[in-house]
Amino acid sequence: YSMNKKVLIVDANFYQDLASELVRGAVAELEKIGISYERLSVPGALEIPSAISLVSEGKDAKLFVGYIALGCVIRGETSHYDIVCGESARGLSKLALDRNLAIGNGILTVDNWEQAWARASVSKKNKGRDAAIACLSLFQIKQRYLE
Repeated sequence: YSMNKKVLIVDANFYQDLASELVRGAVAELEKIGISYERLSVPGALEIPSAISLVSEGKDAKLFVGYIALGCVIRGETSHYDIVCGESARGLSKLALDRNLAIGNGILTVDNWEQAWARASVSKKNKGRDAAIACLSLFQIKQRYLE
């Protein structure tokens, strides 16, 4: 990894405590490997693809080798859950495919708080770490085959 490059962590702070725990897992993985990072917080999961799109097309785009999308969508009583889950995942996939971006998707889609914490907690499933690993894995593939 080039040390002058870094990863952008984009987190949805709708559930601030869950976002912080996901970020903690991602940051620990990046620091273990020696990758620097910046963190950008947005209001919710739907804003994550837009934020990555804006940064990846902006003046600082060359700084970032990859992106880590972190957040949590908890099922409620309306269909809003399905829209947010589907559209945030679709937006990230579209960006990754259309622009060849290395994006690790760590947006949790769960039914309740217990499931959210089981996945976010660094001492349990640690999905923040998993999203960092996915991002770096895709960056390595990009570096090998595209650059």
